[in-house]
Amino acid sequence: MIYLDHNATTPVDERVAAAMEPYFERFFGNPSALYRWGRVVRDAVEQARAQVAALVNADPAQVVFTSGGTEANNLALQGWSRAHPERALAVSAVEHPSVLETAKALQRHGTEVHWLAVDEHGVVRRDSLTAFLKRHPDGLVSCMIANNETGVLQPVRRLAGLAREYGAVFHTDAVQAAGRLPLDFDDLEVQMMSLSAHKLYGPKGVGALVLDRRLVVEPLLHGGGQEQGLRGGTENVAGIVGFGKAAELARAEWRERSARLAELRARLEAGLRRLPGVTLFAAGAERLPNTVQFGIEGIDGEMLVMALDRFQIAVSSGSACSSGGGEPSHVLLAMGIDEARAKTAVRISLGKDNTETDVDRFLAALERIVADFGITR
Repeated sequence: MIYLDHNATTPVDERVAAAMEPYFERFFGNPSALYRWGRVVRDAVEQARAQVAALVNADPAQVVFTSGGTEANNLALQGWSRAHPERALAVSAVEHPSVLETAKALQRHGTEVHWLAVDEHGVVRRDSLTAFLKRHPDGLVSCMIANNETGVLQPVRRLAGLAREYGAVFHTDAVQAAGRLPLDFDDLEVQMMSLSAHKLYGPKGVGALVLDRRLVVEPLLHGGGQEQGLRGGTENVAGIVGFGKAAELARAEWRERSARLAELRARLEAGLRRLPGVTLFAAGAERLPNTVQFGIEGIDGEMLVMALDRFQIAVSSGSACSSGGGEPSHVLLAMGIDEARAKTAVRISLGKDNTETDVDRFLAALERIVADFGITR
């Protein structure tokens, strides 16, 4: 199998798996326990907290571990809105479903929600944000760093700086950016940032919300007061240790990984441009080095995913959290792409272990599929 869907999830790095292994059987204590086995496990959790914090240049005390990026996004939006029920929320129209659906749920329960418009590349329009901030200078803004479908990067530092000028709070979903781009929590001028381990060769089921501890945020899960009172429940120790190791490796290796991915992406895009009927979405925008979203006129995206699967190639027709529904990408529709073209979309997201051979085999398979569909220039 050639795996080209790393924005959906990544394989666990063998070094991460090795770091996790002792915490399944040997070091199984509860990190809240006072005896030695508990203290040993607690130390491992705190080491991982420091490793995750270092990845985004934050203080370890700012890191709250969660079950993943979805919970981190929910804690940011719901937690802040519960603590400030009279204040408005703005989210970009191209956010991940874990932000969009949370915003819709809050809207149903009385929160005033605004949807920030984007341009033809999927970049948030400054005038849309300014209009919100003028009406709601004490509101919350949520805007991702990198789009999970197109790979398009948002100018988060500029947008967050604008929000700060008005006095608003800014949350960013950095799930796709972490490990692929350098991130600095303070320099970005955000107050909350969501992360997920399984997007950077760590385990599934663990993530984090990094936040300015001066913020008042209500916990979603109440219990024994773990995670500084913001996330009750016994910690997923093995997962957290794996997250920490994955963050450490990503911090050390991101330049090499990103340069390699950019080379592969250039090879992939050059091959795609040689095929008839291909549209590269957001090709003119600044994007993640590993992500390409394209469509072929006359071929439904989900149909193309299944055709490639027969060649033992794994790709996606969009977000793994919302694919399979037959609906066109909300990201592409927000960019002004018509529904017919949006339904052709397929996403390729390369990983650190992909090779030129993988790209060439993908292009060869795609060329055969295009020929079988009778598509010509």
